[in-house]
Amino acid sequence: MNLKNSQLAINGGKPVRTKIWIDNFTCGEEEKRALAEVIDSGYLSKFEGSHTPDPPFSFYGGEKVQKLEQMWCEYYACQYAVSMNSATSGLYAAIGALGLGFGDEVIVSPYTMSACAVAPMIYGAIPIFADISLESGSLMPEAIEKLITPRTKGILVVHQFGIPAEMDGIMALAKKHNIKVIEDCAQAHGAKYKGKPVGTIGDIGVFSLNVNKTIQTGEGAVCVTNDEDLRYRLALIRNHGEAVVGAAGYENITNILGFNYRMTELQAAVAIEQLKKLDHMTELRLELVYSFAEGLKKYDCFVPLQKCHNCSCENACKPTFYVFPFRYLPKIGGVSRKELFEAVNAEGMMFYQGYVRPLYLQPIYQQKKAFKHGYPFAASENKDIRTNYFAGACPNAEQLHYEEMVINEHIRLPHTLEDVQDILQAIDKVLNS
Repeated sequence: MNLKNSQLAINGGKPVRTKIWIDNFTCGEEEKRALAEVIDSGYLSKFEGSHTPDPPFSFYGGEKVQKLEQMWCEYYACQYAVSMNSATSGLYAAIGALGLGFGDEVIVSPYTMSACAVAPMIYGAIPIFADISLESGSLMPEAIEKLITPRTKGILVVHQFGIPAEMDGIMALAKKHNIKVIEDCAQAHGAKYKGKPVGTIGDIGVFSLNVNKTIQTGEGAVCVTNDEDLRYRLALIRNHGEAVVGAAGYENITNILGFNYRMTELQAAVAIEQLKKLDHMTELRLELVYSFAEGLKKYDCFVPLQKCHNCSCENACKPTFYVFPFRYLPKIGGVSRKELFEAVNAEGMMFYQGYVRPLYLQPIYQQKKAFKHGYPFAASENKDIRTNYFAGACPNAEQLHYEEMVINEHIRLPHTLEDVQDILQAIDKVLNS
C-alpha cells in the first residue's frame, strides 16, 4: 500500500465517486395518505391525561396509536406494546416501571447512545459499565457477572448495531440473581436471537422510531412486554400517572410520577405504514450488507461484527444491521486507521472511525454530577456504591473506539448494490495503491 500514490484522490487524483449519498428516506405515498387521513379527521392526538379508558379521548390514546400497538404485538409475538414519543422516553419509562431507583445498580453498555446510561439516574439508580464483545459490540455475560453485587437490580442490554446480544447467558445471570432485564432494540428492528425476536426475551424491550432507524416516524418508539402490570406502569409513566392512579385504584405508585411521553396520531399513522414495510426493507438492507461483507473477505485486516458473542447458532440468530460495523486491524493493514480511512473517504466515501467515546469517560461520570448537589451519586443510598468510571474499565470498548471500529451508515436503502460496489472499489483502490 502506498498512500502517497498520485492516483489517490487524497493526493489530487480522480475520486471513485462524486455522486452524493442519500439520507435515510423511507416514506412514500402510503405515509402521505395515512397522514392526510389523520389531518382530515381533525384529531392529531387523542390522549387524555386522566383515568379515561374509553374513546374518543382516552388514557391509552387514539385509534392510530392503539392500532400500532396491536400490530406491534402481532409482529413481535408479544402480549403488550406501549408506544412512546422517543426511545429515550421508553428507556426512562422502563427503568421506572421496573421499580428501580436509589440504592440500586444497573449494569449498562459503555459503547452506545448516552440515554442508556442516563436512564437509571433519572430514578436515582447508578449505572455500572460492563465490557462488550469484540465480535458484536454488545454486552458480554462474563463481563456482567464480574460486576454483579447485592445492589445489582437491572441490566440494560443493547443489541448494538442490530446484532443480538448473547441473551441466554445474560438471562441466566438475571434469573440467578433476581435481576430485571431491559433490552434496547433501538437499532435492532426485526433481529432475532435463537429464533426469538429481540425485545421479547427480557422484561421490557424498547424499539426506536427515530429518523435514522430502519423504520421511522421522525421521533417515536414502542416498548414491549409480556407482563400486564408492566404494561400498565409503562402507560402510567407515559401519561401523567399521578393523575390517574387515584381514580384507577392502583396502589403500587412508586415511580409512577408521570411524564408526557405520548405518541401523536400522526406519528402512529406513519409507524403503521412503516411497520408494514419492515420485512421488505430489512431484506434489501441485508442484501447490501452481505454484498459488502463478501467484498471485504479478500482483506485480512478487516473483521466484520456479524454475530452475537459465543454464538454457534448461525441460522437461528438474525442480525439486521442498523449500520454495518467492522474492525480494522492496523498491525495487519500496515497503516493507521486514521490514515487509511482518510484516504478512502477522499474517494467520495463516508466512513466513521469509532462510534461513541466510552460513556464512563464523559464529564457527567468523571465529575459524578447529574443533578443538584451531585445527585444521584451523592444520595445517602448510593454513597457506598463503587463505580468504574476510569480509563481501562472496559478494554474492549476502548480498543474498538480508539483503534479498530469503522462504520458506514450508507449500506442501506435507498442505496443499491451499485453504490456498495463504489464503496468496495474505493477500498480496493486505496489498499492496492
